[in-house]
Amino acid sequence: MIKIGVVQASPSLFKRDQTLEIVERWIRKASDEKCQLVLFPEAFIPGYPRGLSFGSTVGKRTEEGKKQWQDYWENSIEVPGKYTEQLGDLAREHKIFLSIGVSEKDLVSKTLYCTLLYINASGKFLGKHRKIKPTGSERIIWGEGDGSTLTTIDAAIGKIGGLICWENYMPLARMAMYSKGIEIYLAPTADNRESWLTALKHIAVEGRCFVMGANQYVTKNDYPASLLEEIKDEMEIMSPGGSVILSPKGEVLAGPLYNEEGLLTAEFDPGEVIRSRMDFDVAGHYSRDDIFSFRVLDIPDIIQDKT
Repeated sequence: MIKIGVVQASPSLFKRDQTLEIVERWIRKASDEKCQLVLFPEAFIPGYPRGLSFGSTVGKRTEEGKKQWQDYWENSIEVPGKYTEQLGDLAREHKIFLSIGVSEKDLVSKTLYCTLLYINASGKFLGKHRKIKPTGSERIIWGEGDGSTLTTIDAAIGKIGGLICWENYMPLARMAMYSKGIEIYLAPTADNRESWLTALKHIAVEGRCFVMGANQYVTKNDYPASLLEEIKDEMEIMSPGGSVILSPKGEVLAGPLYNEEGLLTAEFDPGEVIRSRMDFDVAGHYSRDDIFSFRVLDIPDIIQDKT
């Protein structure tokens, strides 16, 4: 049996180091629960900037908004770098495979990316996925990733990979994951709508894989005092969560969790993936390659986690 965990927690928004301390506490808890894999939400370091405009309207950006973006940039992390090493130390200490959403900064171009990290239980940074299409106003903050980071890890507990938030609504992006034999599908997000849970259930059934959906639980109190005026018209609970773990049949194994922090855990038999694909395998006998063709530009090889 494999045991996995999804963290629904509150980051310290715009505060990288304080958020890392929060990450450590939840990794310790997941380790105490004997989890072999733990997933954190989208952009958990340094927090998803819900409700902020960064001074941007069509045709205009304010200097105050640019300074706000600079603050977010400075609290984002280089990948790989000092902070991925710290995360690796935590993964190794607690013997847990870690996947976490971060805001990644490119020190050369200065571009930010919404990124999902993969770090194994030996503390080795294995790879990353950069969100290929930031949603809506996110495009002000983050650049677009490309096919070179549609990453899948062949780990001891199964083939692990994922997409971030509304990328999961992109059929061909999902197919890229399915075509690499994904068995544990990670879906960190900032979406708490009922339709999101419906989408994750569809992915579980479509991909015949275990699905881990992780969202943040965030209130106004998690924002710096300097930003409270900008979010004054928002609800007190900025993000109620909705994290969940699903089986390849679309059955709920844990969650959904709303209006509080928590660690969702579930145990599963990896053989359920094999059994579920007897009657439907989206990248196998249901792909109908004699009718359809599918390719991804610059798609990476499956990373072998042999440590």
